[in-house]
Amino acid sequence: MKSLKELYRIGPGPSSSHTLGPQRASRLFKEAFPYADYYHCDLFGSLSLTGKGHLTDYIIIETMKPKKCDVSFRVGENLKHANTMVFYAYDENRMQLGTWTVYSIGGGAIRIEGMDSTEGKDVYPHNSLDKIMTFCKEKKIRLSEYVDQFEDIDDYMMEILFQMCRTVDTGLNKEGELPGELHLKRIGRSLLNKAMQCTVPAEKEKLLLSAYAYSAAEENASGGMTVTAPTLGSSGILPALIYYFYYDCKYQREVIVKGLKLAGIFGNLIKENATISGAEGGCQAEVGAACAMAAAMVAYLRGLNDEQIESAAEIGIEHHLGLTCDPVGGYVMIPCIERNAVAALRAMDAAVLAQFITEVKKNKVSFDMVVDTMNYTGKKLPMELRETSLGGLAATVPLK
Repeated sequence: MKSLKELYRIGPGPSSSHTLGPQRASRLFKEAFPYADYYHCDLFGSLSLTGKGHLTDYIIIETMKPKKCDVSFRVGENLKHANTMVFYAYDENRMQLGTWTVYSIGGGAIRIEGMDSTEGKDVYPHNSLDKIMTFCKEKKIRLSEYVDQFEDIDDYMMEILFQMCRTVDTGLNKEGELPGELHLKRIGRSLLNKAMQCTVPAEKEKLLLSAYAYSAAEENASGGMTVTAPTLGSSGILPALIYYFYYDCKYQREVIVKGLKLAGIFGNLIKENATISGAEGGCQAEVGAACAMAAAMVAYLRGLNDEQIESAAEIGIEHHLGLTCDPVGGYVMIPCIERNAVAALRAMDAAVLAQFITEVKKNKVSFDMVVDTMNYTGKKLPMELRETSLGGLAATVPLK
């Protein structure tokens, strides 16, 4: 599996596969053909169907500046990946200098047809949680120490923690309307005000988490800087919990960084053995994956053992199986923003449930089993329910 640096990336919203991936592809193509006078990009699949709402054309054109670039939305069949881009470089006489076919495979990662991977070398030798847990037992270490055996990324993870907190902070301090045709009002700040007025501790906790998740997701939806965790469409879930444990519960940064690394193990396994792309696996691959990561982190922060941490992550993903990706108008807003808040709450509940369930029975469903099931389920979802905005809520809810 790859470095956690390939899982947690800082970049502009609203979508890791539709914004961050195309941005990276555009930058690399521009570097490969620096003397081109003009660039063109054709978008296919999900990038074509929801690219406008996801700002895909905007980010490609901006990245190619000061050179001119045109973007076209195309219809394609038998695509190798649901998020396909074809770039062209031309000289001043409009003679073609080169072309690339690029796939945005989720979480900001890309694959260029006919070239070696741009995502770095494998860092972790294990590709299942069962193998990782066996390794940890043999080494007599905790699951939370696994990442440190293979890469030293504490400084990088601290940067990720700070950016997550900045994203929540920025969102909390903004009001008004989100961009686009949905004319949605930002409510993160209003939810925080409600939380401050709440006198019931359990309800206050839920309102705080919801306020933080809304704020981060709203910031992402408006194109602000945030972190893939594991995607931008699900980038309100982990930040909400981190902000809560850091500022409200006063956990030390170093402890939270350990929790983030632990969460990364579960995100990496989903990315390796299934998908974190909504265009490939539906929202179970984005919000479901983030909920599993967050549940594992919360379980660790609550002092649970490794088996209970696995149980929490398994609960987090299992009950998102089959979740569709049907963004209204192609915007990462409905149902995405509210779904981030719901998943943050569910992650907390999954950790609590795992703690007490494991005290009374042995879990028969492993995390690896659920990931395999998620991969199968994602492939069975109809194309209309995999980030195309052709079905589900996207076909039901009016834009205005």
